[in-house]
Amino acid sequence: MKVNANIFWLLAVFFAVVAVAYSIWSYFVSLAQIEDYAQRVGPGGITEGHPEWVGTIALALCAVLAGFIAFYIGKVHKAQGGELPEDRLDANIDDGDPELGHFSPWSWWPIVLAGAGSLVMLGLAVGVWISFIGAALTFVAIVGWVYEYYRGNFSH
Repeated sequence: MKVNANIFWLLAVFFAVVAVAYSIWSYFVSLAQIEDYAQRVGPGGITEGHPEWVGTIALALCAVLAGFIAFYIGKVHKAQGGELPEDRLDANIDDGDPELGHFSPWSWWPIVLAGAGSLVMLGLAVGVWISFIGAALTFVAIVGWVYEYYRGNFSH
């Protein structure tokens, strides 16, 4: 897990350096475009360059988010007080096999919920009225999935 934290710290530094390089590069490109425009049209108008803000902010946020993940993984590693079974060379397969929960292999409700979510997104793209139908089906699918063990053959 420490290796994962180090990789994310490396990514954070990489994205920070790239964000700075990108902003400087885009600034000089905008200056070159302004000079080219001034040569074609004549003096006047915009005389200052500016970086391309969308890419600069996106790269800076990638650096921040990679730093967040690295910080979190580092804290989790310290709190666990040791390596994960996946990180040890002498670990067995069963060492890293926790109980993940109870899942219903026969349940149709996840498919209904996926279809309802698709209708909601389709409604946002095509017509809002479809989203209302999808929202109602989403509610029905969530209730059905939560309470599927209270009715029928598998009730307790």
